[in-house]
Amino acid sequence: MKKNILILVVLTLLIVASCSLAPQQPSAPAPASGGGEAAGGSLSGDAAAIAQERSLSPDDITAALKTYLPTGVHDDYVIFASGGHSGQMLVIGVPSMRLLKLIAVFTPEPWQGWGYGAGNEVLDQGNVNGREVRWADTHHPALSETEVDYDGQFVFINDKANARVAVVDLRDFETKQIVKNPVAIMDHGGTMVTPNTEYIIEGGQYAAPLGWEYAPLSDYNDSYRGHVTFWKFDRDKGRIDQDNSFSIELPPYWQDLCDSGKLVSEGWIFCNSFNAERATGGVEKGEPPFEAGASQGDTDYMHIFDLNKAVATFKAGKTMDINDFPVISLQTAIDEGILYLTPEPKSPHGVDVTPDGNFLVVSGKLDPHVTVYSFDKIMSTIKAGQWDTDDYGVPVLALDDVKEASVEVGLGPLHSQFDNQGYAYTSLFLDSAVARWTLGGDFADKHPEEPWQLVSKISVHYNIGHLLTAEGDTVSPDGKYMVAMNKWAIDRFANVGPLLPQNFQLIDIDNTGENMQLLYDMPIGIGEPHYAQMIKYDKLSPWEVYPEIGWDPQEQAVSPNVVQQGEEKVVRNGNEVEVFMTAVRSHFSPEHVEIKEGDHVTWHITNVERAYDATHGFSIPAYNINLSLEPGEHITFEFDADQPGVFSYYCTEFCSALHLEMTGYLVIEPDGSSAMLDQ
Repeated sequence: MKKNILILVVLTLLIVASCSLAPQQPSAPAPASGGGEAAGGSLSGDAAAIAQERSLSPDDITAALKTYLPTGVHDDYVIFASGGHSGQMLVIGVPSMRLLKLIAVFTPEPWQGWGYGAGNEVLDQGNVNGREVRWADTHHPALSETEVDYDGQFVFINDKANARVAVVDLRDFETKQIVKNPVAIMDHGGTMVTPNTEYIIEGGQYAAPLGWEYAPLSDYNDSYRGHVTFWKFDRDKGRIDQDNSFSIELPPYWQDLCDSGKLVSEGWIFCNSFNAERATGGVEKGEPPFEAGASQGDTDYMHIFDLNKAVATFKAGKTMDINDFPVISLQTAIDEGILYLTPEPKSPHGVDVTPDGNFLVVSGKLDPHVTVYSFDKIMSTIKAGQWDTDDYGVPVLALDDVKEASVEVGLGPLHSQFDNQGYAYTSLFLDSAVARWTLGGDFADKHPEEPWQLVSKISVHYNIGHLLTAEGDTVSPDGKYMVAMNKWAIDRFANVGPLLPQNFQLIDIDNTGENMQLLYDMPIGIGEPHYAQMIKYDKLSPWEVYPEIGWDPQEQAVSPNVVQQGEEKVVRNGNEVEVFMTAVRSHFSPEHVEIKEGDHVTWHITNVERAYDATHGFSIPAYNINLSLEPGEHITFEFDADQPGVFSYYCTEFCSALHLEMTGYLVIEPDGSSAMLDQ
């Protein structure tokens, strides 16, 4: 009874508010007037009855109000999430949790024409040893930063499977560059950035001989190595500068996620690792399986890098070459004071630097605690030269010398994020929950609880991996929202077969103490997202149309092959044919392209539209050509006319009432035909 009363109270307030804003209507429908005006403006249906019929609680109604956006109202935040083995990146609005876009990155994507006549040259940058690779396992996107705050200019993402890094320009949300790591076969710890995006950090994963070389597993300790790569980013060009990038050779522990120091800890890089045991598996040979062998010890190693010394060492030429790429050897990293280790909780996944840069947070999946490290204590210990060494001679700082606190949060802790109220949030895989706990230091004054204490938990559904908070990776997190990135959905959504979606759950954290509220479940049915970052929408400044007619998105400039209206033509030079075409509602010009079997065709198309959202598509059946041309965009593609016949090219993007009429004929005369085409 009390529950129904609460529902009615909430709904009554909503109805009163709505009626105060809407024009008053008669109690009965008015007859239609001669002008066809319908009586409207009142609430449709009995809202209280709907709530009662659906058994909606006051919390349900509150959650709905917090996530609902009326038509035309934009989200406050945007999430950039990995698309897992789709090889792409997802763009999601918050609080609506609407999928706004799929960014094509490593994998061909028909809607955007990515890899079907356009984008091939970028995809080819990611080929491995000359072998075409057209899939990826995207893991960790990272937004570009200025002074440790998201600036909305670029977003980067890695491909774990093939050790590749991609650059996406957020002026048009398109991939501009793919870089294949010449040192490593695969990675995992990409793509966090340094405070002003000077470098993109790509950590390794499973140890292997560097440079894609061979060595038997029996030589693991001597021939297998880990790595971390620092890709120099040229912001003016919007590209990774491979000539000024370098790697560091590491012991054969399995390096994982990295984070960059900020403010007081700027210039230092922190990476976690696992399998300090250097287990090599072999269950089929009677050896311990990896999950047991790599978890025997009590701790693993956090890696601590002095980036400034590493850059100076690289610039001084104190490197070795692996596949023509500069690598600072492990011994040089030791001799130059670049690399240090310290024990960390067993089998961790990630190290997270607090917003003030004073503390580092590491969780071990097999330890119910998060361990908090003091940057000041790390520096004091290094300055004092107080360490032992591992089997490779790397300095190891004692845990007791650098630890600030240990907080018991629950089972299976993984990844931590932060808010603006001095709280940290840690995902708990085994508990299927998120733990909220208090930071100390300068954050202690922001919350009423004692520092370094568990405050509360909220259940999520189910088996959470990563999580994110609004701008939680920056020097100035917003709080407000947190998203749990859950690996299992099970009973959350309608069953769509044995392959279920993952589940993003939006949680309201815009309060203190124990109160956190689950607001929304969002199925992710396109791949397994691993990590994400959330930026304020108003920091993004994407173009509505390209700046000028004939814009080449790869060069971010007008193409020299731009085609203006009135300049359309077909030009033959021997068996080389060049087509100059424009697209505008609702026709292509020319509408007839007549060529011969065996011709090599270079086709230039310019969308001459200047209207917002006036996108056209272009497709040639059987020739695997499918393009998307946004307003002002120019695309050039090539193909060999090796199949004669008549092909109707057409616009694939619904653009006007005469969309079906936006077509043309490509006529390819068979070789040896007696007919002579008038060229």
